[in-house]
Amino acid sequence: MPQIMVLNGDLELRARIRPLTESDDAEWVNTARDLDTWPGTREAARLRMRGDGARRARKLYSAAALADERDRQILRDMVEHGMQVRIAATPLLQGAVFIDRRTMILTDSTASAPSARGRSRRTYTMSAEPALVRGAYALFEAAWETATDLAAFFAADRPLIGARAREVLYALGSGVTDVAAARELGVSLRTYRRRVAELLVTLGADSRFQAGVRAGELGLTRG
Repeated sequence: MPQIMVLNGDLELRARIRPLTESDDAEWVNTARDLDTWPGTREAARLRMRGDGARRARKLYSAAALADERDRQILRDMVEHGMQVRIAATPLLQGAVFIDRRTMILTDSTASAPSARGRSRRTYTMSAEPALVRGAYALFEAAWETATDLAAFFAADRPLIGARAREVLYALGSGVTDVAAARELGVSLRTYRRRVAELLVTLGADSRFQAGVRAGELGLTRG
């Protein structure tokens, strides 16, 4: 295999990665913004949890992976089956997979290339160049050390906000007016302000500024 190659679309990615998934002895490490960063993440996790390979897997996600309760349950299942899952201290804009520290695959952080049908499709970069893999893996380890174990994010004193409240939080962080935020979210001004008030209560904040600070401390900002 060439030391560096570009994979065009999910089908090419699956074809290249399939032979590497056949052994339960391989160490799998990956970073992702959420469970949709990589195609087939949910099904791949279920398959890996059925074997012993789960105990050699580490997964680092942005806080965005906690936005949906169904995805939160999948993350809990990963941990219960032996996977190590942590939430990054800062947003992860690009996904990475490391297999036995010898091969890495990166998602394309730029716009996708158009497919034959005119729709966009993701591209990936696959490399077995030792120096590149070692360097990228070292960056992963640094991010892993500063990340928070999944269990800490589910602690009783840590609020988990749903997708609707998260939209309000993002609107507050963007600095737009209440009128503009309500229009963007498709709700009335009164409903938007009520949701802001509910968010302040959830975060234990006395002001919008304090809510932003509190959300940042908890890793609930956009990531």
